[in-house]
Amino acid sequence: MNAQHNRRDFVKRTTVFSFGLAAAPLVSRGQTTKSPGEKLIVGVMGLGRGLDHVKAVQQIANVEIAYVADIDDVRIATAQKSALAKSEKPPKAVKDFRRILDDKDVDALFIAAPNHWHTPATILACSAGKHVYVEKPASHNAHESELIVQAARKNNRIVQMGNQRRSAPAIMEGVQKLREGVIGKVLFARCWYDNARASIGRGKQVPVPANIDYSMWQGPAPERPYVDNLVHYNWHWRWHWGGGELANNGIHYLDVARWGLGVEYPTRITCNGGRYHYDDDQETPDTTIATFHFGDKGIMWDASSCNPRKIEKHPAVAWYGEKGLTTQDGDGYKIFDPAGKQIGEGTAPGGDKVHMGNFLDAIRGNAKPNSEIAVGQTSTLLCHLGNIAYRTGHTIHFDPASRRIVGDKEADKLWAREYCQGWEPKV
Repeated sequence: MNAQHNRRDFVKRTTVFSFGLAAAPLVSRGQTTKSPGEKLIVGVMGLGRGLDHVKAVQQIANVEIAYVADIDDVRIATAQKSALAKSEKPPKAVKDFRRILDDKDVDALFIAAPNHWHTPATILACSAGKHVYVEKPASHNAHESELIVQAARKNNRIVQMGNQRRSAPAIMEGVQKLREGVIGKVLFARCWYDNARASIGRGKQVPVPANIDYSMWQGPAPERPYVDNLVHYNWHWRWHWGGGELANNGIHYLDVARWGLGVEYPTRITCNGGRYHYDDDQETPDTTIATFHFGDKGIMWDASSCNPRKIEKHPAVAWYGEKGLTTQDGDGYKIFDPAGKQIGEGTAPGGDKVHMGNFLDAIRGNAKPNSEIAVGQTSTLLCHLGNIAYRTGHTIHFDPASRRIVGDKEADKLWAREYCQGWEPKV
């Protein structure tokens, strides 16, 4: 594939989402590449967060990590050492993840690379016949939300998003209790996120370190000079590669909130805030309040990335119903009556191993994926729409029937992105 970093014309988006394809059948047991008792062969792409993938997969029986891929030699060496600790042989190390896709024996690819890689890599993996576990948010922009679902359907592959709360047993139980009416009709959900992130400073253009393949790191994103405060994490706070805190942590909370409310697409979206704490290279806000209106229900997300607000005590998510309140924090839930008295709770271990195990069971035909990609991207769309509202300063109006932004040409311009010539995702 040609990976020359030339700019191309702006990607034209389709006029409707393809999430309606979610009704298409998933891979059945008869169509899996392995029978339930056979070993699954996998590769892991992106070895920052992906090192957690390596450690979790190693705890699951009958799975072999055959490859690890990263653009950083140091990260590759660390991952190989970690994998060797619990396996008979180290996985093969590659800087170009496409070498994993070339191996016909590989069943699945785990993707933990930066956001701008999520959809392009998933499309290539699906086209190569691999199932995919892709980290949240799984798309860099709304147009990619369409493409990644199309790729899963066209190639009949299981694609699971890494919003692991979907597989947490107690959270699943709590959502089921909401469905059963434990607090009556659920009307509204609030989400909170607090952190104490430091300034990212002002990056200086410097030579690319010898251990990093920066060209491969950029991949589908149009080329920009290397600066010393970008790789490996601060890309989150630059629109060219990331989606800010909303796409970084907001996706987890908004997904759980949407799940508990039983809603899909909002009709009106607002997002306000700013980069208040530091004057640096960060383009995305450190303080945000986003709201999502679903007709008869709503969600609010309140984030403070640079002030942990220690004196405030609140859960990750709270659902407000006609007959009480349910909260989710960590791997559990609590239920309160209208007077504030706790009347129920539940907790049980969740996390990566459980969610990844569900994905691998789905490949074997023994389970349904708990966060199949169309479900995951319905939640991720909230993040994309919230970011569009923030960047334009507009209230975004969205039509759930056509699944498109209504009457806002400026907002429409942020629906998709440019790609490097040769890296354009194609389904």
